[in-house]
Amino acid sequence: MARSAVFPIGDEALSHNLQGQRLGRKGRGTRERILAATERLLAGPPDAPISLSAVAREASLGMTTLYLYFSDLTELLLAVLEQIMASAEERYIADLRERWPDEDLAAHCRRFVEAYHGFWEQHSRVLHLRNHYADNKEPRMQEHRMVVSRPVIDLLVRQMDGDPAEVLKPTFGMASTLLTAIERLVTISTDANFPNLMTDDPTPHVQVMLGAGTRLLEIGIRDCRAAQAARLC
Repeated sequence: MARSAVFPIGDEALSHNLQGQRLGRKGRGTRERILAATERLLAGPPDAPISLSAVAREASLGMTTLYLYFSDLTELLLAVLEQIMASAEERYIADLRERWPDEDLAAHCRRFVEAYHGFWEQHSRVLHLRNHYADNKEPRMQEHRMVVSRPVIDLLVRQMDGDPAEVLKPTFGMASTLLTAIERLVTISTDANFPNLMTDDPTPHVQVMLGAGTRLLEIGIRDCRAAQAARLC
C-alpha cells in the first residue's frame, strides 16, 4: 500500500492485526481485500450504506475476520483516507512548493483550485464522510482533517512570503481562512445532492464558484506579499 507523508499509518497497523499477530502474505491480502471492498462501496450509489457489516458482505468475509483488522468504521475509513492522501502531493500540493511568479499568479491560483476540486470530486464520498464525522466531534477524524490541511496552509503562507512557524501572524490567518473557504466551496460543489438543488445544469454554477475561490486566493496572496514587502504582515 502506498505510504503518505501527510498522514502516515503506523507500522504496527500495517504489519500486525489487532490481536498483535504478524501479518503474512495472506493477512496482508485480507487487509487489502477489506480496503478494496470499502472503496467499491464508496464508489457506489451515494445513498448506499457504509458500515462494517456492508463491507464484510462486499468482501465476502465474516465480521469476526474484519474485526481482526479494524476495530470500528472510523479506523477503516482512516485507512482508506491514508491511501487517498498518498496522491495529494501529485494532485494539488506539489505545485505549491515553487513560488508562483506575480505575473502568473492568477493562472497558478486557478490551477490549484481546480486541482483541489478535482481531488475532492474523485474522492467525494469518503471526504464528505470524514468531514461529517469531524463536524460531529469524532476526534480521529478531526485530527485527520487538521493534519492534512496544515501542510497546505504552510505552503500557502510561503506563497505569501511569510513564515509558517509564525502562527499568530496575519499571513498565517489569511492562509488558513483562504483554505477553509476553498474547501467549503468544493464541499458544496461535490455534494451528491448539489445537482438536485439546481433547476438547470450545475456545471456553470460550479465554475463560477471556483472562479470566485481563485480570485480570493489571488487577492489574498498579492495582499500578503505586498504587506510582507512593506513589513506590515
